Amino acid sequence: MSSRHLEIACDESGFTGTNMLDPGHELITHAGVHLDQETAAEYAALIRTRFHRYSATEYKAGQLLRNRIAVEWLLGTLNGQATVHLTDKTYFTVTRLVDLLIGEPTYAAGTSLALDLRPVARTLHRAGPVVFGTTRWRAFLDTFVEMMRHKRYRLIDGPWVAHFLQTLDGMRSERLDPLMQPLRDARPQLFHVLTELQDDRSPVPPPLEPLIPALFETGRLWTADGSEITILHDEQSALTRHRVARVGELLKAVSPSPEPLRGMTMLDSRTDPRIQLADLLAGTARYLATAELRNRADPRLTALLRPYLAPTSLWSDQTSWQRMTGDLVFRQ
Repeated sequence: MSSRHLEIACDESGFTGTNMLDPGHELITHAGVHLDQETAAEYAALIRTRFHRYSATEYKAGQLLRNRIAVEWLLGTLNGQATVHLTDKTYFTVTRLVDLLIGEPTYAAGTSLALDLRPVARTLHRAGPVVFGTTRWRAFLDTFVEMMRHKRYRLIDGPWVAHFLQTLDGMRSERLDPLMQPLRDARPQLFHVLTELQDDRSPVPPPLEPLIPALFETGRLWTADGSEITILHDEQSALTRHRVARVGELLKAVSPSPEPLRGMTMLDSRTDPRIQLADLLAGTARYLATAELRNRADPRLTALLRPYLAPTSLWSDQTSWQRMTGDLVFRQ
């Protein structure tokens, strides 16, 4: 019996490149939409004619969010035909720090396939600002981001490496030292990871690319029933052929289908209505999830978002997660 084949249109919202700690963009969302092109075009045209007066061919979530009725219509219409994966980017940065230094620095790390070190990362993420102070903790994470974002400085004797190690050595506290000491002891592994990352086809994933685990988790949702998918993605340089192939290999490990990811095609969101709808959903979800994180949410809109949320979203705040999902068991 042949597997069902689906085309899943994907886009993200909140991508800021390697600037992972931008306080104005705490989250990145990744949406997947399953619609045929004709239906998607009808929906996009309806949004244009019913809710907006703009003449542009592409609408962004910022425009949609000015009209509450349009937001309610979008979330009501796409229910059952779309998914959204959420990533708290600061928390993601901490998980990468932990996985790369004291875990197995593989493509599975950072996804729902490798959660052994997630409690360590979660504890550091929550307690770090309390123990060291928010400013000092953020400055420490900045040294990790700067070390990883400048490829030409990733040599073992590079200035950003020395700065990170010096800062790490100074982050001492009796309360957190049982978790911080393994990071300080991980210098040999750090040097190994930095060496591996010199190769663009490295078995170590790029440390500051949340789209890679988000793509995997989106694919996992859509292939869980044995379906095979082709992903149609808005143009995104972070998703190279090598990285997408690695995601495909991970999906084979969890999907009932022998070939869950048939391939990925990059499309221009300005010309494909399926990608446009994924963009609108991703942007809307990011706005609503950010409102929850900042304790200023609209309960009705949160309830409309709930069916879309991936249970494997990378989220650290238990209270807002329970409000968004209604799930009393926190799995992050």
